[in-house]
Amino acid sequence: MSKIAVVYWSGTGNTEMMAEACAEGVKESGSEVTLAEVSSFTAADTANYDGVMFGCPAMGAEVLEESVFEPFFTEAEAFLGNKPVALFGSYGWGGGAWMNDWAERTRNDGAKLFGNGLAVENTPDNDALAECRKLGKDFAAQI
Repeated sequence: MSKIAVVYWSGTGNTEMMAEACAEGVKESGSEVTLAEVSSFTAADTANYDGVMFGCPAMGAEVLEESVFEPFFTEAEAFLGNKPVALFGSYGWGGGAWMNDWAERTRNDGAKLFGNGLAVENTPDNDALAECRKLGKDFAAQI
């Protein structure tokens, strides 16, 4: 059984909803899942998991949240070499370009990136939450 962490930061609750749905999908796959808000998870904790799903919305000029998530992710990058990783988050403007940048950055870290990241505009509806559950389930199945 795989052990997967779903680690997220959410300002409005949109990315939190996505994280919960991703965790449900991981659980449905039969894998063990830890759902953690980024402030309760350390970068070094990533080493204790077979795979990690990271969630962060687009902020400002299409960047990761800068005061909490960005410093965490910068530190976590040292643990991503050859690690299965999936990315998700919400955005309100800009077409989701932050996700493309984040995916490229994660690939450059040597992570085994699953897909290209799931970006959802604004509050996730039922279809988007179903996509999140599928992402979690499919991610867990490939580990």
